[in-house]
Amino acid sequence: MHNKIISILMLVSTLLILISTLLLNLYACKQPEFKGEAKSNQQRISSPDVTEANLSGLVAGNNDFALDLYQSLHEEEGNLFYSPYSISMALAMTCGGARGDTESEIAKTLHYMLPQNNLHNAFNALDQELNSRGKGSQGKDGKGFRLNIVNAIWGQKGYQFLPDYLDLLAVNYGAGLRILDFMNATEESRININNWVSAQTEGKIKDLIPRGAIDQLTRLVLTNAIYFNAAWQHSFEKNSTTNDIFHLLTGNDISVPMMRQTESFRYTGGNDFQAVELPYDGRELSMLIIVPEPGQFKTFESSLTMDRLNAIIKQLSHGRVALTMPKFEFDFSLGLKEKLKTMGMPLAFSGQADFSGMDGKRDLYITDVLHKAFVSVDESGTEAAAATAVIVGATAMPEQPVEITIDHPFIFMIRDIKTGSILFLGRVLNPAK
Repeated sequence: MHNKIISILMLVSTLLILISTLLLNLYACKQPEFKGEAKSNQQRISSPDVTEANLSGLVAGNNDFALDLYQSLHEEEGNLFYSPYSISMALAMTCGGARGDTESEIAKTLHYMLPQNNLHNAFNALDQELNSRGKGSQGKDGKGFRLNIVNAIWGQKGYQFLPDYLDLLAVNYGAGLRILDFMNATEESRININNWVSAQTEGKIKDLIPRGAIDQLTRLVLTNAIYFNAAWQHSFEKNSTTNDIFHLLTGNDISVPMMRQTESFRYTGGNDFQAVELPYDGRELSMLIIVPEPGQFKTFESSLTMDRLNAIIKQLSHGRVALTMPKFEFDFSLGLKEKLKTMGMPLAFSGQADFSGMDGKRDLYITDVLHKAFVSVDESGTEAAAATAVIVGATAMPEQPVEITIDHPFIFMIRDIKTGSILFLGRVLNPAK
């Protein structure tokens, strides 16, 4: 009898263990992951097969958008600085889920000249080309050169996105879906995204997404972050930097630290401007500075198109330059919703948007596109960072050096020399701000 009771108890215990295991497994199947990369089994293609024509076409389109956006922003007051490349990439990920007229408007506004089946693998090829820069080169902080470009997408817990869309982002942008609960943990979700952006930009871009930009109807946030840190090929001697006068557009003068050096640079000039190109260590990227003649800044700025910029770049030639320029550091925040609507893509922000490529339905639209950038230029080099969030809710040598003294407002850009990609673009009206 005793042995029989023991056998029954052992059987009951075994059954309880089996039932508990089954219930735990069933519960686990119902719980979406809150951490971890992804809901796509696809890996990023490391060597995409892209023709030179498609790559060049993508760069040309991105640069056209960069100048279009500049023209849309130049009437704003103060300094400007942004990463057109970051914006283009974030919106390309968004465009991957757009269909019909919504897709057409985004493509036209962003100058995506390639069809969808070629656009995304061209972005992948260009992105990986850029990420290969700087091997063995120095950063401005004494550490190694950095040009880091990363993407991530953040989806609502339990929301069903189409596998094809998630695969497209994983394969071409290396962006895995990270699960957040916008509906029930809105503020925590916003903080998680902002912390990721800050980490990717070495703390230079903080609070990309402000309070209120994400709400309980948010279903997807697409993010791109870019961080750049490079030493000049020819650094400025710190003991040559002294305070001097910088002339503002208002007619007022201010005293700012001005750096000086005489070196071989590529430069050119015209009736209304001077331009000089400062290469970074390794000579793979450079800063191009265009200085309109005093009194002509606004006129020159309004006339700056991609055709004119290309003409200036083609005219650059080596010569000895006595360069004087200010140190400067500032950040810039930009809400792009109204600008992009005015530039030609209003449908994406309306109830008539078609992002059915994301979820198979027509209940999603862009609620905002947020951008933030930072730049610091000193004797050692340049540090620059930017991040973009697309929030989707439901419903030659002369004997004497040429003197280039940058003591009045100027336009500048950081560009990849080989591909011609404009990574950052801005202007300095006041280097003290």
